[in-house]
Amino acid sequence: MLDRRAAAIVVSLIVLATVRIAATYTVFNNTADEPAHVACGMEWLAQGEYRWEPQHPPLARVAAALGPYLIGDRPQGTPRNVPFAQFKEGAAILFSNGTYWRALTLSRAAMLPFFWIAALAVWWWGARYFGRATAVIAVFLFTFLQPILAHSGLATTDMALTAFMSVAFVAGAVWLERPDFRRALVFGVSLGLMVLSKFSCLVFLPAASGLALAWYWYSERPRTRDLVKIARERAPGLGLAVAVALILIWGGYRFHFGPVHPGGASVPAPELFAGLNQVRQHNAEGHDTYLLGQRGTTGFWDFYLVGLAVKTPLPILALLAVGIVVIWRERRKVSRRVIPIAYCAGVLVVGMFSRINIGIRHVLPMYTGIALIAAAGAVWLLENAQTRQWMLVATAVLGLWFAAGSLAAHPDYLPWFNELAGAEPEKILADSDLDWGQDLKRLAQRLQELGAADVTFNRYVVVDLPALGFPRVHPMQRDYPSPGWNALSVGVWKESDLFRWPDRFKPTERVGKSILLWYFPPGR
Repeated sequence: MLDRRAAAIVVSLIVLATVRIAATYTVFNNTADEPAHVACGMEWLAQGEYRWEPQHPPLARVAAALGPYLIGDRPQGTPRNVPFAQFKEGAAILFSNGTYWRALTLSRAAMLPFFWIAALAVWWWGARYFGRATAVIAVFLFTFLQPILAHSGLATTDMALTAFMSVAFVAGAVWLERPDFRRALVFGVSLGLMVLSKFSCLVFLPAASGLALAWYWYSERPRTRDLVKIARERAPGLGLAVAVALILIWGGYRFHFGPVHPGGASVPAPELFAGLNQVRQHNAEGHDTYLLGQRGTTGFWDFYLVGLAVKTPLPILALLAVGIVVIWRERRKVSRRVIPIAYCAGVLVVGMFSRINIGIRHVLPMYTGIALIAAAGAVWLLENAQTRQWMLVATAVLGLWFAAGSLAAHPDYLPWFNELAGAEPEKILADSDLDWGQDLKRLAQRLQELGAADVTFNRYVVVDLPALGFPRVHPMQRDYPSPGWNALSVGVWKESDLFRWPDRFKPTERVGKSILLWYFPPGR
């Protein structure tokens, strides 16, 4: 049945996920990074420049700014020398003309094509190497995953990377098998779009490809002369793919030619080299990181292991374990099915050495491989259910558990954690895994319901609080709460040492998933 009706089921799953994603757009205000992406994309569109912050390439950012640009929003002239300038510029763009929610919705809707491409990449990969039934189940798992739904609904760069890195990896595998002109062209286009999505692909893809090629060498044991022949036959196609990718990347930077710093030599797309240098510096300096109650600035080697353990649904983890065992047991009969494991391992290993640990969104491409491996586990259980009835029951329980949990998480896909995290996930992770500043609209609405005329609150997201409906806002003290209402984002609390008093008082309530609210009667 899955094989016969595969196309209809896949399209239905993608449409359902699209509706679920779109339904979150006006629930949450802009997250921390969205304004900066809009500002950079708007500069590219309106001024033909890309100077705000080249640390991320322009593809997803231009997409995020296109909707606001089409409804008349333009750059707001924020001085570039003020702190967090690009964030303030982006917020000013979104709030200009009194069309904040419309502009934000259009920015987020521009990420949907990346989600569609990623889902179709899962289908392509699965149908080619595992069969259509496995591919259908993989698409089901992928389109119901909470982290995928979360980051498909935000105007950031993560879903673009997930889409085009997956396509590039599969397109490269297909081209290696049958190296003709058309496949080399597809490979080159996907490479170019991947690089224009996010620079982490420049380490993720080589690591994943290297492990996949190592597996090929180990499983096939090709002779040296065969490898030389393969290399010669594929050299022209590889040259074409690289040339197409380079031209596309240069086009993404508007075919700009100028000096690169340091050095001053004129090169194509100097912003690309400036961005790579910024990424290198950022990783060398590290970033404020929080894991299991510990703060740091140089990352934790187990950050993504812990993150995946508590941010991936338990039924998926169970099916993933089954899938890995099944694929490994059958590795000699169908060796190419090991490749998704190599893909995920390559991304994870690179992530473990990163000094920037601020959310599993940085290893989001892993979920295309995870969905495939878990689907292979589910198919194996179903195929053996005729002789072992408990396998059918187990598969049904896991599938229903997963689907019900995904639907129940709506609309809070971003701060969702599985059952291992318990009732206080902020003891494990914060930042974009839990608190990316998305609940300010909910806080404003709750304060209005309570009739609060004032609130003590320190934000870390650049947003127009009065426009969201906030009452008067007062700064928070380090060691003592203020009389009346006090609100604190769990990310600010856990990731920094700015406020110590919240450890001593149980909050009155939690607003959304990420903001704690206290009330202290005046005079007490």
